[in-house]
Amino acid sequence: MIELTPAVVSFIENVKKHQVLWGLADETGEGWVVCDSSEFEQTDVMPLWSTQAAAASHCTEEWADYVAVEISVNDFLEFWVGDLNEDGVLIGLDWVANEECLEVDPIELAKELVDIEAE
Repeated sequence: MIELTPAVVSFIENVKKHQVLWGLADETGEGWVVCDSSEFEQTDVMPLWSTQAAAASHCTEEWADYVAVEISVNDFLEFWVGDLNEDGVLIGLDWVANEECLEVDPIELAKELVDIEAE
């Protein structure tokens, strides 16, 4: 279960309000930013943000060729969660460069978002 820290609550409230999450994709829309976990060896983390501005602010340096792309909550729950879980990829919530960020299991995040969707 995800510990509901202020950062997690803020992320969930923003996603609930707008019904979207934001990731960084390349120009083709096929390649998404994934980075190494700061907590677990041999584990990838896909950074996701609750606002477009936060996501877009990371399109610099090695990610300069990426753009902030909207992922609807429905699409995330229907298509993304299973694939991320299968691939063992964690989610970095409102990821901030060079800082320790919360890395959560996609299934646990999905449970929080399904609760939101049901409200």
